[in-house]
Amino acid sequence: MTDRPDSDPGSLPVRDAVARYLRRRRADATDSSVYSWEYRLKLFIEWCEGVGIEQVGDLRPLDLDEYYDIRSGRVEPATLEGEMWTIKSFVEYLDQLGAVEDDLHESVRIPDVDKDDRSNDERLSEDAALALIEYFRNDDVRRATRGHAFLEIAWHTGARIGGIRALDLRDAQLDEDYLEFTHRPETGTGLKNKRDGERPVAIPGAVSKVLREYIREHRHDVQDDEGRAPLLTSTQGRPGKNTIRVWSYLATQPCIHSPCPHGRERGDCEYTERPHASKCPSSRSPHKIRTGSITWQLNIGFPPEVVAERVNASIEVIEQHYDKESPHERMEQRRRKYISNMEADYNDR
Repeated sequence: MTDRPDSDPGSLPVRDAVARYLRRRRADATDSSVYSWEYRLKLFIEWCEGVGIEQVGDLRPLDLDEYYDIRSGRVEPATLEGEMWTIKSFVEYLDQLGAVEDDLHESVRIPDVDKDDRSNDERLSEDAALALIEYFRNDDVRRATRGHAFLEIAWHTGARIGGIRALDLRDAQLDEDYLEFTHRPETGTGLKNKRDGERPVAIPGAVSKVLREYIREHRHDVQDDEGRAPLLTSTQGRPGKNTIRVWSYLATQPCIHSPCPHGRERGDCEYTERPHASKCPSSRSPHKIRTGSITWQLNIGFPPEVVAERVNASIEVIEQHYDKESPHERMEQRRRKYISNMEADYNDR
């Protein structure tokens, strides 16, 4: 017979309570979400231990207010918002256990973040992306290399990094010009929205052509630890997310095809090296490619509901976080779609 936990839940050490909370959340959340919560709560644990709060029952409203003040001086408003929502959810869990004073979670302050603060306008622009892709396609050395293949997929699907990493060879239906995104958590490649994230995404024939050449000429003929054949490979098998981020930084540097916009010489620049690629001011992460891709798809006339289905995001999320059209771009798009109809009304009178 196993012993029951301590009868006083308030005596739980903060670190143990966080571990218990995360175990509970793993049942209904993605790995990436749990990882994010774990990081945010790790900071909270370290703060509690630093000020002498050893047990969760010791937490008071003033402690939570003090933590807010300290973090607000160190991070951007949007980051603080995410951190404090995580703290609030954790304290609500403690309340359910009877480990803290009633309704303590109501003392967790959430910042009122402006839309402009919440949304980061940085993206891989349409001009930059198309210039890079044109260069890759026409360069005898770089064409269909791994970096080129990644960029073609990321730009033309707008997929998340986890979805791109999850693609297998069997998911590349290149004779029919589409990629199949599939949730396979049992073998280590779950999608962010699980089964709801599964979908086929059409790609242009030119992209399929590049991917065929990549598979034939540059893809490492390897399997991952689960015996699956990834589409994008490292020498060891399926790449990790950090590896893909490095590919993204390297593939989006404008000095690949043009003079450096920052006055450096490519041959002497440390930013062209893997360990320092993210430091280049013009390089972009996979998320910034996704942002640029979504804006581009909207700009070229894809209806928002079609883009939402392709990139597996709600229309509301796209409008708030990903649609980075300038007012001029919006005007141009609306003119193309509607102004001719206004002229037609006059001509028909």
